[in-house]
Amino acid sequence: MEDTAGSNPQSLGFTEKLKSWLSWSWTYVCFIWFGMVLIMIYVLWSPLKLQESLTSASVFLNTLTPKFYVALTGTSSLISGLILIFEWWYFRKYGTSFIEQVSVSHLRPLLGGVESSSTTGLFSSVNGEAEPRPSVSECKVWRNPLNLFRGAEYNRYTWVTGKEPLTYYDMNLSAQDHQTFFTGDTQQLKPEDAVMQKAWRERNPQARIRAAYQAIEMNHECAAAYVLLAEEEATTITEAERLFKKALTIAGKDINLLVYIKRRLAMCARKLGRIKEAVKMMRDLMKEFPLLGMLNIHENLLEALLELQAYADVQAVLAKYDDISLPKSATICYTSALLKARAVSDKFSPEAASRRGLSTAEMNAVEAIHRAVEFNPHVPKYLLEMKSLILPPEHILKRGDSEAVAYAFFHLQHWKRAEGALNLLHCTWEGTFRIIPYPLEKGHLFYPYPGCTETADRELLPSFHEVSVYPKKELPFFILFTAGLCSFTAILAMLTHQFPELMGVFAKAVSTVTKPVILLFGVYIETGFP
Repeated sequence: MEDTAGSNPQSLGFTEKLKSWLSWSWTYVCFIWFGMVLIMIYVLWSPLKLQESLTSASVFLNTLTPKFYVALTGTSSLISGLILIFEWWYFRKYGTSFIEQVSVSHLRPLLGGVESSSTTGLFSSVNGEAEPRPSVSECKVWRNPLNLFRGAEYNRYTWVTGKEPLTYYDMNLSAQDHQTFFTGDTQQLKPEDAVMQKAWRERNPQARIRAAYQAIEMNHECAAAYVLLAEEEATTITEAERLFKKALTIAGKDINLLVYIKRRLAMCARKLGRIKEAVKMMRDLMKEFPLLGMLNIHENLLEALLELQAYADVQAVLAKYDDISLPKSATICYTSALLKARAVSDKFSPEAASRRGLSTAEMNAVEAIHRAVEFNPHVPKYLLEMKSLILPPEHILKRGDSEAVAYAFFHLQHWKRAEGALNLLHCTWEGTFRIIPYPLEKGHLFYPYPGCTETADRELLPSFHEVSVYPKKELPFFILFTAGLCSFTAILAMLTHQFPELMGVFAKAVSTVTKPVILLFGVYIETGFP
């Protein structure tokens, strides 16, 4: 074992040395190749009669008909057009150029380049220390605290539109969550629990429902089965609430199960218009289980309090959770901005503000909006209805488009209720990007915007939704290059077809101009070497 362990560092060291040698050698490969080409031309100049070949090639080009040039340019235009179409499709689907990705992934390491900044790199933290930028795998996905009911809400959307609002990746994460929540405290699973474990993993909704009924037949007090029926089979919120109440009476002392059921019951009360009851249930739940802050129950409470227009209570909740030591969210940042904007938005006028300047309260509101936009720059377009909303996913990525959709879906009405708040947001939100350093190497109030959000959001959001990307990506070089090449060759083909005689004269003129260059090159080759 010791010999094996000792040999590993040596083998790794040899591998690293080999890679470094290859990287160093590639730096000079171009010069070596150029020298070899010159030597080969010198050696083969006389045996292969290259001078005569160049002369005959020039004569051959002069005798070509316009049809040849039409076919040549047309074929070039077709090939470059196909490459352009593929590159554009790949960029729209994955947000990157296929040619660039292959070059970076396979060629750049051989040439001694560093990894792409989208996966590795350094950025400065708030205290100035260097920390690694999170990679795609490190972008943590959170359960949406306001996620809808599948049977009563998501499925109804599917019945009406024929579109699936949830992705398989999102539902798979939910299945994993449910297995974790409802496994139970005992190591030995009961038969009905084993059935429910399999039920959560089923991809077909009807198979999940059948498994839930099978678990109930095994044990009429299987609370997890009633939870599944409330989520999946109930077609109305009232029916879901009834099933959740049934599950609550038989849940026992399983803390995860109790918290989940009570939270969903509070959400049922909120959706059925019993908002004060929902607020009380959420407050009781937070008092009963104060250590479960990672479930973000306070975000449910904030939304319900905003519906009651209890702004003083909202401020009290923010005072507790909008702390520098606690993780932020779009709900926290934008709700804080809404409260400050509400205090001045009814009398705010861009013209008056430009003449007299911003007051202290207006400056505080604008700074709060800038802070919120820096945290999640996707939200304003949904609040200002510049992008259409879709049903929120069951999981969100903080600072991503999925979180923006989830926040705007529930909070747009609260912004509309505050007179002038959306107008203030419209006038000030784009000013945030003048504050943030570019490129995004450092943030202003938060860490730099992560580069992994686009990939994760494409997995969480349905395909019919156009994912919002920040910072806006410019078209890759190869798309622009192939577009230019396709257009240029297509124009040449069209001109050659329409005006063959004129283009023939043009081709001969080009050949005449390049012929002295070829002859000079030949003379240089003959006299340049002893």
